[in-house]
Amino acid sequence: MRILLIEDEPHLGSAVREHVQRVGHAVDWLQELEPAEAAIRTVSYDALLLDLHLPDGKGLEFLRALRRRQNDLPVVILTARDLVSDRIEGLKAGADDYLVKPFDLDELVARLDAVTRRTRVKALPTIRLGAVELEPDARVARVNNRPIELTAREWAVIDVFLRRPHTPMSKTQIVEHLYNFDEDVEQNTIEVYISRIRRKLGHGFILTARGLGYRLGKVE
Repeated sequence: MRILLIEDEPHLGSAVREHVQRVGHAVDWLQELEPAEAAIRTVSYDALLLDLHLPDGKGLEFLRALRRRQNDLPVVILTARDLVSDRIEGLKAGADDYLVKPFDLDELVARLDAVTRRTRVKALPTIRLGAVELEPDARVARVNNRPIELTAREWAVIDVFLRRPHTPMSKTQIVEHLYNFDEDVEQNTIEVYISRIRRKLGHGFILTARGLGYRLGKVE
């Protein structure tokens, strides 16, 4: 997934970015609302981590404006305000979840996974493709009932295809979903990950769509 983090506290922002990246997600970290607005209008994010007090405005107003545009991006609020009334206000503004600082980074990742899972159009507990069986939420993969170990980045690549099972994805599109603004990524890196996944799950799991990129094989 590609996550947008809007947080102006340097130590917290750095810790969140590093931890979320460690589990395989890309994170764009911005400290003000104005560049965040531009980022949301140009990048297809999977979720937003939003602080409420930013140097150039209030996170709640930013969220309300997002929802007025019918943008249903999953949003987790990060704030030091722990009053029940504050939480209610945030949820009414359109937040999907709410974490009070200080919080556990593993809990943050769990909340992030939960809100994105709830917003998927179609959530299947088990996905089968030929001999391949996947439980994406549990990060479990099997081929002919034999457990297969996949890295966090390999799961991230697979997740891009599972979210768009009938759509060919170009290398550029895959890079945009996996990496943040600060990373200089060569497109042949995607070829390496595709090759590793095919070696582990079989060539038919991800097919080459000639002239378009790659697409998922037929999911049962």
